[in-house]
Amino acid sequence: MQLTVARVGKAHGLKGEVALDLRTDDPETRLAIGERLETVPADAGPLTVTRAREHQGRWLVTFAEIADRNTAEELRGTELVVEADASDEEDAWYPHELAGLRVELADGTVVGKVVTLEYQPAHEALLIEETLPDGGTARTLVPFVLAIVPVVDVPGGRVVLTPPGGLLARDADAAVVDRADDGDDADVDVVEGEDG
Repeated sequence: MQLTVARVGKAHGLKGEVALDLRTDDPETRLAIGERLETVPADAGPLTVTRAREHQGRWLVTFAEIADRNTAEELRGTELVVEADASDEEDAWYPHELAGLRVELADGTVVGKVVTLEYQPAHEALLIEETLPDGGTARTLVPFVLAIVPVVDVPGGRVVLTPPGGLLARDADAAVVDRADDGDDADVDVVEGEDG
């Protein structure tokens, strides 16, 4: 199974260096000098890392096969991939390990299945396909955090959710909405006390 290590972003400088949008939590290993990465599309690579560095919170990489800015710009959007079977970490999973898992609530109610793992700016999210009570389906993004997804049981073929009200499409009417602009007096603070 090919796993995406990073997606190539914009060129940096004139000598072929590119910024990466990482999909790995181990960039030091995956982007070590000499590492050879396959690409999607395949005709863009393989690419061999000659330099990798972190700069202002982003990873910048130079590849042996890319010598100038124009060629680097042509790589934009290319995925850097590696072959991997399963994660060897206790609390880490690859997207292909999660896809297709049954999604249940803590009481055992089946709500759907995992479509994929999506990478969001703050944290990953599970894209789930819910089976709605009326027989329809809906796709919902669920933050992949311990408070909402306390159980990931790959061998058992399931994940367990403890979602807040309104997170899932099936209970959208249970959403708690607290808006500061509700009502005419939204910007007025009332203080009770003695006149003095």
